[in-house]
Amino acid sequence: MRSLILALALATAGHGAADRNAAAQQLTARTVAPSARSASAASRDLEGVWNYATLTPFERPAELEGIEFFTDAQAAEFEAQTIGRNDRDRRDGGAATDAARGVADFWFDRGQHVATFEGKKRTSWVIDPPDGRVPALTPEARARQAARNADARDHPADGPENRSLQERCLAFNAGPPIGLGPYNNFLQIFQTRDAVVIYTEMIHDARIVWTDGRPHLPPTQRRWLGDSRGRWEGNTLIVDTINFTDKNPFRGSGANLHLTERFTRTDANTLLYEFTVDDPTTFTRAWTAQLPMSKSDERIFEYACHEGNYALPDILRGARFQERQRKEPE
Repeated sequence: MRSLILALALATAGHGAADRNAAAQQLTARTVAPSARSASAASRDLEGVWNYATLTPFERPAELEGIEFFTDAQAAEFEAQTIGRNDRDRRDGGAATDAARGVADFWFDRGQHVATFEGKKRTSWVIDPPDGRVPALTPEARARQAARNADARDHPADGPENRSLQERCLAFNAGPPIGLGPYNNFLQIFQTRDAVVIYTEMIHDARIVWTDGRPHLPPTQRRWLGDSRGRWEGNTLIVDTINFTDKNPFRGSGANLHLTERFTRTDANTLLYEFTVDDPTTFTRAWTAQLPMSKSDERIFEYACHEGNYALPDILRGARFQERQRKEPE
């Protein structure tokens, strides 16, 4: 599918795409010049484009309770069921269901297989707790969630701020932590002497992880992507991120989220990604998830969300129309 999109992009973008590609190559050349690295750092090379599309569920499904790894037969059956369930070209649910599946399956790229690492196929991203499930929310987190739900119910479209971050083109699954989306499950990593840049295709966020020893920003400076600092432990890049905002919650998290990510190049074609979520105001215990990413020869495409976002103003226009309808006398 990406090959077809590339052909369409080249046909419509003309020299612009070539110019962007040339600029990207120049940037890569500047950041990965061999002279900038010592031989001892070669095994710490995380650069390249990485694909993390997978059918592995984030949490272990109830039907797989107590099963940490798929057998090959179980994996094949689960993959077939998941692909069939996600198929948006099905016409088996009536008009309303067809309307909900309005975007053809062609445009989705969730992957075709569960993830495999060291010959094993996990039944969930979550590896701790051992049951493969995200721990329960605290009473405080449940209260926050209830308040958000009530506000969304009572004020669904007063203004753009009432709509989801996805509808407003502000945040998707790019993280941190990095999560799976319906498409654009690619990221590119650049390394310099003092920083690592994690550039996600979805919503084109570029997160700068400083590795030069500088301290975190003061807690008064909160960011949508948090404040990341990196250090090396052997061949693993440890990324410590704090100073999140509560405007972009991850699975209900709040501003006190402390995220620890680990990036390890386990072989030429595999990048093991692992993250630990620690937020005592949200979850009853810290928890960890893991996903292997695969090296890819694909290019990262621009995700121009705002430029084509006709849905948001249409939603607000529809809400104003409904308000006028309610005010009109019978």
